[in-house]
Amino acid sequence: MDGGAGPQFKLNEEQAMLVRMAREFTVDNIIPVAAEYDEHATFPADIFHKARELGIVNMLIPEDYGGVGASAFEEVLVTEELAYGCTGISSSLGLNSLAVLPILLAGSDAQKAYWMGERINDQGQFAAYGVTEANAGSNVAGIQTRADKHGAAYIINGSKTFITNASYANFYTIFAKTDPGAGHRGMTCFIIDRETPGLSVGKKFDKLGQRASDTAELVFENVEVPAENIVGSVGQGFYIAMQVFDHSRPGVAAAATGLQRRALEESVKYAAEREAFGQPIYQHQAVGHKIADMAMNYEASRLLTWQSAWQVDNGIHNPRIPAYAKAFAADMATQAAVEAVQVFGGYGYMKEYPVEKLLRDVKIFQIYEGTSEIQRNIIVRELFRGV
Repeated sequence: MDGGAGPQFKLNEEQAMLVRMAREFTVDNIIPVAAEYDEHATFPADIFHKARELGIVNMLIPEDYGGVGASAFEEVLVTEELAYGCTGISSSLGLNSLAVLPILLAGSDAQKAYWMGERINDQGQFAAYGVTEANAGSNVAGIQTRADKHGAAYIINGSKTFITNASYANFYTIFAKTDPGAGHRGMTCFIIDRETPGLSVGKKFDKLGQRASDTAELVFENVEVPAENIVGSVGQGFYIAMQVFDHSRPGVAAAATGLQRRALEESVKYAAEREAFGQPIYQHQAVGHKIADMAMNYEASRLLTWQSAWQVDNGIHNPRIPAYAKAFAADMATQAAVEAVQVFGGYGYMKEYPVEKLLRDVKIFQIYEGTSEIQRNIIVRELFRGV
């Protein structure tokens, strides 16, 4: 699937090598520790730094700033492989790409050189992305965090919740209201250093799934941020956030697709070994058809994910395609995890078998980066645009 040649259905040699490298990394470094990291909610800093040495994290940082300058398509290939091993760990490993997307899309050359080049690429730092608030999830324009101009700086007050990697990030890309009366036109994006006085990390959440992914609150109490840390321009924040979603949703879809493949392969292996009534259980139609549906849905999810990433790489703005990919992959991953537990029967309910964790990990895909319901709202809006 190359940039300008249109969608293809076979990886080129370089892409296939990237997949093999990510798959081997997952088998060697993620799968053996996934259950332990999940049980203890361990942040995978050690795995991140190993992945960084291979060049399979921070992939979107351009070569001009010391990165590999990977395409969105290359990133989703890697994301699927990492998520196959553990979606909690893969979320932690991939979060820097989300956090720097506002800078990549709308930042100045100086911001890119410092925050992406020096801080993330050279120093190996972590970043986090902050939009969600206690009373503003799907309604991005409803955020209440304020940024009031004070001389050559802005004073930020408020809080963010459900922020991935918040406890470990060295800086944050944060959205705040600079003009509360202007609705969605009153939002602005800021880069805020972790060491800025008044910024604190609050409650760390104890989660159902994806427990190796740190999730916590951020609190801003008279946090002074220089105007030079504004990304884009004042009032452009909502539009930047919407652009970020179009670029980030293929990655979320890829992670859900990776979980689907794990559910499928675990089910195939178990159904071939487990016998009932004198034959392997996959030969019973009630079981075999479940696995057939998993396989079909996995392939469809992957193709939609590839299409949405190809669209990003070719500069095509059509929010409907990433919404298709994210909603379908999330919904089908949830279905696959439920059915995998059913295939395993009572064993699927036990922690010693991997499908129990898949079921806990999967639900968040229908919630974060825009719920499945919000994706459908986007699809309806785009289908009826101009009608």
